[in-house]
Amino acid sequence: MSDALLTLNAGSSSLKFSLFALEGRVPERLYTGAFDRGVAADQVSIKSIDGTVTALLLAEPGKLASAFSAVLAWCEECDDFDHIAAVGHRVVHGGMHHAAPVALDDSIIADLAELSPLAPLHQPHNLDGIAQARTAFPHALQVACFDTAFHRTHPFVNDTFALPHRFYEEGVRRYGFHGLSYDYVSGTLDPALKAGRVVIAHLGNGASMCALKEGRSVGSTMGFSALDGLPMGTRCGQIDPGVLIYLMQEHGMDADALTSLLYKESGLKGMSGLTNDMRHLLASEDERARQAIDYFVFRIRRELGGMTAVLGGLDALVFTGGIGENAAAIRSMVCEGFEWLGLSIAEPANADNARDIEMDSSAVRVLVVPTDEEGMIARYTAELLAA
Repeated sequence: MSDALLTLNAGSSSLKFSLFALEGRVPERLYTGAFDRGVAADQVSIKSIDGTVTALLLAEPGKLASAFSAVLAWCEECDDFDHIAAVGHRVVHGGMHHAAPVALDDSIIADLAELSPLAPLHQPHNLDGIAQARTAFPHALQVACFDTAFHRTHPFVNDTFALPHRFYEEGVRRYGFHGLSYDYVSGTLDPALKAGRVVIAHLGNGASMCALKEGRSVGSTMGFSALDGLPMGTRCGQIDPGVLIYLMQEHGMDADALTSLLYKESGLKGMSGLTNDMRHLLASEDERARQAIDYFVFRIRRELGGMTAVLGGLDALVFTGGIGENAAAIRSMVCEGFEWLGLSIAEPANADNARDIEMDSSAVRVLVVPTDEEGMIARYTAELLAA
C-alpha cells in the first residue's frame, strides 16, 4: 500500500473530493465523491475507480460541515492506503499576495480568514474544511490552491476600478475566479492553440469567462468578488451600482440584506422564480424561465465580444463547467450568429457533447472540455509534497 493524497473542493452548498494514491510521479485517482445539498442533502456519494458506489449518510443532513466530517472519517478508515500524506484544498480567494499554491500554517490561515467578506459563500466553508482536515490528519501537509491565483497576470487596466488609487493599494481590485478550472482546461489544449487567443467559458451554478493570450489570463468577467460578470445560479452578475444605492435608500436594505439578495436570491433562480437548475429551466415552458435563459446567453455573448476585442481576435472558444459541458442548447444559442467572427458549430457534434464541435469551415475552434479542479489541486499538492 502507498500513501494517499486527499483533495477537498467546497462550494456554497456542495463538496467534491477525490482520493489519490501517491505511488508514482503523478497522483493516481482511487475515489471521487460528492455532496450536493440540492440533489441529496442527506448523503455523500462515493465512487471508486472500479465503479462501486457507496453512500455515506450524514449526521446532519444539508450541513456542509457534516459532509466534511463524514468524508474525513471515511478516509481515516479506508484500507487502500497507509495514511493521508497531504490534503489539497480549493480556496476561492487568495487576495493580493497569493499567486501560487501554498503550504498552510496558522498565519496564512488567519490571512485567508480576513478575505471571507470578499467571498462569503465560499471562503468560510473552505476554511472549515481546512480546520477539520488539520484535526483529522495533523501530520499531513495541508495545501491551499487558490481560484484567484491564475488571474494574477492581468494587466493593470483589467485589474483596477476607476476609484481613487488608495483603494487599489488597499486591495480593491479585480481578482477573477474559477482559476483552477481555467488552469486545468488551458493545460489540455494543444501547444499551438494554447499559444493563441482563447476564451474559456466556465458555465455552471457559478459562471465566468476568461480571456487567455499565450496561455496567460489577461481578462476575466469576475472582479472583486464572485458576484460580477455573468448571471449565475443564484448570483446576480454585473449590476449597476446605482441599483444598490436605490435599494438602500428606497427599500432600507442594509449590507446583510443586499448580500442575501445578490448571492442567494438572484441570477437564474431570481429571474425565473423557479429554480437555479439549467436542466429544469430548459425543460420548462414558463415564460420567465425562457427570459432567464435568454439573459444568461445574452451576457455570455456580450462578454465574448468584449474579450475578443481584448485579445485582438479569437482562435478558440472553449466550454466547460456543468452547463458548458452538458447543455448543448446553451452552446448553440451562444454561438448562433457569430459567423461574422468566423465561428460556427456543427450541431450533430454539439448534440453529442463532442470535444470539437466547430464546423470544418469555422475559422475559430470550438471545444467542449470537462474540467477537473480536483486533478489540478492534486497536482499542485503533490508538487509541494515532493519539494
